[in-house]
Amino acid sequence: MTGALFIGSNIYRGSRYGRLHPLSIERVPAVIDLCRALGWLPEAEYRVSPRAKPAALTGFHTEDYVAALARAEAAQAVSGEDQRRHGLGTLSNPVFPEMYRRPATAVGGGMLAAELVAGGGVVHNPGGGTHHGFPDHAAGFCYLNEPVLTIRRLLDMGLSRVAYVDIDAHHGDGVEAAFAGSEAVRLFSCHEEGRWPFTGALEDDAGGAAFNLPLPRGAHDGDFRLFLEEVVLPGVEAFRPDAIYLQCGADAVLEDPLSRLGLSNNAHFAAAAALRGLSPRLIVSGGGGYNPWTVARLWSGIWATLSGREIPEALPPAARGVLEALRWSRRGRPGETLLSTLRDAPRDGAASADVRARVAVLKGRI
Repeated sequence: MTGALFIGSNIYRGSRYGRLHPLSIERVPAVIDLCRALGWLPEAEYRVSPRAKPAALTGFHTEDYVAALARAEAAQAVSGEDQRRHGLGTLSNPVFPEMYRRPATAVGGGMLAAELVAGGGVVHNPGGGTHHGFPDHAAGFCYLNEPVLTIRRLLDMGLSRVAYVDIDAHHGDGVEAAFAGSEAVRLFSCHEEGRWPFTGALEDDAGGAAFNLPLPRGAHDGDFRLFLEEVVLPGVEAFRPDAIYLQCGADAVLEDPLSRLGLSNNAHFAAAAALRGLSPRLIVSGGGGYNPWTVARLWSGIWATLSGREIPEALPPAARGVLEALRWSRRGRPGETLLSTLRDAPRDGAASADVRARVAVLKGRI
């Protein structure tokens, strides 16, 4: 494989978790439409995600849970037992029309990405990154754990080492639990301190497999850059991975309603660019992100970064039209910057003393 490939699907178009749910917004379709409006997504670089079959899903999830998820989609209802046991039909993980097919398609995209990078390459699968799912239950808007299943697929293909880097505002608890103590997977995560799921403490090393940096409220690009340059890049390089998986959740930016971090999307672009040269194989997923304008801009910029496109200073009318058409259930509309540009202004500064101290602890473990 040469160049970068983008994986998408029509399953995401118009799919809603519910009118008032944070995932009532268009995300992957907005990225596809924005990239096409910019001329960045020719058919030769686009692949349609297959839907993973139940047998593939049970590579991590239990048969009972997969059956319960499919049953809930078919009936558009859950029993009390399935709700208690599997976390389905809750406010966070509601019943909605594509509740089985949509996450199964995200997993199918991840497994396709693993196959596409077998001989080397780069793949962007923005529908993936559902890092909170557990073997027997849904959690945190995640019904199936695509990163775990994709990483397991990479290992099953004969790869020896996979580095997992997670820059979502919420700690990837499901992925860490799946690979705790593993010698084949190294996990690097920065996430907001004191934010659900309240895991990923600095001292939590998952049996030697994880490097966790909880970021204080308001952390900015300078704080992130210190983690990237002094922990992630040297840690990944020392691990010598056969493949890197970057979970590129878009909820750590300033405008996201479900975190209180202050990053610009430049932090994400820098991570993707820097990691690309550290392994012959790179898979970049989506993840969190609950402001439709910041998500569309960030993941489109990630695709530009991976595929070697220049991000324009101002968006052309067709691309701006994509952003202007987006809606959400919250009050307020985006300012001019979120409609007319793709790249944020940097939100920079010196790393705080608190972040420096935490990074020093992690550096001592590399």
